[in-house]
Amino acid sequence: MDQSLFFTINRDWIFPWLDKPMATLSSWDAWWPVAVIGALCLLIFGGFRGRAALVCIALAIGLTDGLVLQVVKKSVERPRPNQVLDGVRIIDLAKATPRLLALSKPVKEKYSEPSIRPVRGRSFPSGHAANNFALATVLALFFRRWGWLYFIVAVLVAYSRVYVGSHYPSDVVVGAVLAAGLSFLAVAIAEALWRRWGGRILPRVHAQHPSLFV
Repeated sequence: MDQSLFFTINRDWIFPWLDKPMATLSSWDAWWPVAVIGALCLLIFGGFRGRAALVCIALAIGLTDGLVLQVVKKSVERPRPNQVLDGVRIIDLAKATPRLLALSKPVKEKYSEPSIRPVRGRSFPSGHAANNFALATVLALFFRRWGWLYFIVAVLVAYSRVYVGSHYPSDVVVGAVLAAGLSFLAVAIAEALWRRWGGRILPRVHAQHPSLFV
């Protein structure tokens, strides 16, 4: 079922006009300048809550991708579909420096041929999906009016990983669920630590902000 749904998304539900947006969403090299700008905006203009959110984002992604996902990936060692399946449609941005310049060029398209040699993969779970759902969870907890909107981006990024041929649907679903749960846990721990120890470490700041959220 997983493989069948993968091929449905990767080879049947495709549109030429969608290739470049999906390849862009799937490329960290194209996204990191936007991420840096967003982080700087929170740091400079976000006040206490924005800076607290940045710390919790780092904790959530560190716990999710830096620790748990790496252990699971090494334990499962699931190859990517484009490494072991024949005829996977692989979509990627053209080569360019900086990578955003690739948006003005046609995307690269090719079809996979299974590797003859044994493959040690890192497909399960998806790091792209996990990192974006970790970010979405923290933003939703800290900025309830608009933070939840990032879940739309997270879903699109997760879908793009299947569309471009890099992950099975189960890879992105498990990555998303793990990240949401672990991120909620990371924020809860950070809030408990701040309530208990913040007054001793930064008494003036804690007096003004007894909670990370308010």
